[in-house]
Amino acid sequence: MTQMGVASDTYLVGLIGRDIAASRSPWLHEQEAGAQGLRLLYMLHDFAQRGWDEADLPRVLAAMRTLGAAGCNVTYPYKQAVIGHLDGLSPQAAAVGAVNTVVFADGRAIGHNTDVIGFGEALAGGIGGRPAGTVVQVGAGGAGAATAQALMRHGVEQLALFDVDQARATALAARLQGQFPAARITAGTSLPGALAAADGLVNATPMGMAKLPGLPVPAECLGPQLWVADIVYFPLETALIAESRRRGCAVIDGSAMAIGQAAAAFTLFTGRPADRARMRASFDSFAPARAA
Repeated sequence: MTQMGVASDTYLVGLIGRDIAASRSPWLHEQEAGAQGLRLLYMLHDFAQRGWDEADLPRVLAAMRTLGAAGCNVTYPYKQAVIGHLDGLSPQAAAVGAVNTVVFADGRAIGHNTDVIGFGEALAGGIGGRPAGTVVQVGAGGAGAATAQALMRHGVEQLALFDVDQARATALAARLQGQFPAARITAGTSLPGALAAADGLVNATPMGMAKLPGLPVPAECLGPQLWVADIVYFPLETALIAESRRRGCAVIDGSAMAIGQAAAAFTLFTGRPADRARMRASFDSFAPARAA
């Protein structure tokens, strides 16, 4: 396998995370590579399935570099933990404080964040002309840091962050406030109160995944005045998306962010632009049996 930066038509990449067997990333990347006449092998490194923990991160990264991988994606719960094992960060990843894509090139491992790109595209295409001045976000971890960054770049004026770890929400709010001083960014204390005054809701937690079923907010807080975005895409119709539809909310499921971040990562790995329309078709044609 040849690393990015060297002319090649063969690439080895992968995904690091927990409980990722249902990920569509291998399918998206391999289908796009095939359409471009490239050979790409995308491997899942499921820490839950293999009995690994965070202490194994440097070993897995080192193994991929030894194999000549072009890079890897990183997902829950390692988007922040991986930073300490890298040689540098792109400006965007440094601004977010989280990494979802690592590129191996010239003997270095550089972290990037394409989640910001993916969620920004999801917002642009999903809420149209609906207001986005005041938004509530649940989740202030690695994914939440990226979605919050995208929200602020989209023009959100007030953002209330909620997390099971209040200190984490407070830290992210302070970080963002320093980057976007004209906005009002807070660590929220009353979720029902914040939602009553909000234009939109973002779920940036893993709640709703097949192994973490349920709603991240009380159902009675959802109403037709809200647009609701979920970053979870397996399953695509999460409990939050289903309940929001039932209560008349405009919804953005996790597919647009998944496709947008994958397309940007594909370009980082191969140096070639990805066709987003083609990747959407690949996403929609994904056979669930692949996840078994």
